[in-house]
Amino acid sequence: MRRIAIIGGGAWGTALAFVAARAGAKVVLWARDPAIVGAINQWHENPVYLPGVALDQAIEATTEPEPALRDADAAFLVVPAQFMGSVLGQLKPILQSGMPLLLCAKGIETESLCTMSELAHELVPDCPLAVLSGPSFAGEVALDLPTAVTIASRAPGLAEAFMATLGTSRFRPYRSHDPIGAEIGGAVKNVLAIACGIVEGRGLGDNARAALITRGLSEMIRLGVAKGAEAETFRGLSGLGDLVLTCTAGQSRNYTLGLALGRGMSLDTALAGRRSVVEGVATAAAVARLAGRLGVEMPVSAAVEGVLHRGLAIDTIIEALLSRPYRSE
Repeated sequence: MRRIAIIGGGAWGTALAFVAARAGAKVVLWARDPAIVGAINQWHENPVYLPGVALDQAIEATTEPEPALRDADAAFLVVPAQFMGSVLGQLKPILQSGMPLLLCAKGIETESLCTMSELAHELVPDCPLAVLSGPSFAGEVALDLPTAVTIASRAPGLAEAFMATLGTSRFRPYRSHDPIGAEIGGAVKNVLAIACGIVEGRGLGDNARAALITRGLSEMIRLGVAKGAEAETFRGLSGLGDLVLTCTAGQSRNYTLGLALGRGMSLDTALAGRRSVVEGVATAAAVARLAGRLGVEMPVSAAVEGVLHRGLAIDTIIEALLSRPYRSE
């Protein structure tokens, strides 16, 4: 894969353009914002989402998807999860049949309750699919700091092809054959990160956060297995690895949102002024509905959904969680 189309000009799309170019690929990035496109082409920087990070001068950007996809060997879809369906619908008429897609969004669509691979399989069934997930803050990736991720696919040889396209000594992909597991891990960890931020904001201590991460991992595994994923997947980078990073780091948008809520800020105020999407907000609603549909018990995730979408009081929710019956692990 020597020519790559990057669909999405946010921080993560720009960081992956950096990685692919550094690994030797020709990269064309599609972004809707003409200012971002102009800055990448003229100044080799994305001043909105990755200010101060110098990009490879060979990276090109365009405001139209067709030039990005023209002659591409593969496309990376790096748009927020709730926009993935509409973007795929827009791209479908110009996608070459059989073009490999790497899905890089972490979330579950609220309307259909589909993961990104389920959504893409429905909309563009002729395109072989892989999923990229794992503990990876865009800013650190763009600064060429060591990062390890999961690339998951059921298509023979596709994960390996994407690994060869992206892999460097600083960006290390690991192969998985469980895309659903990688996607459930990447989605649920954002919901749990909001919970961990609330715990920190309320001053409940590190013991409480460690317990929440551990019990949250159990919820993640239960939902994943109910969706057909393998439990072992959640012990890897796209499960435990991503969960620990997102639940403990101040760079996490989901964690910092929870922190603001825990300190008494309203959701609208906490979200005001953010340019980047906080995926856990929409995903919390989707996870709660999906868990109900599958009959999976997810009390921590349900608590986050209650705070975000049903106006439940944080202290009441915390007390309810702490009052649950004792049980075995």
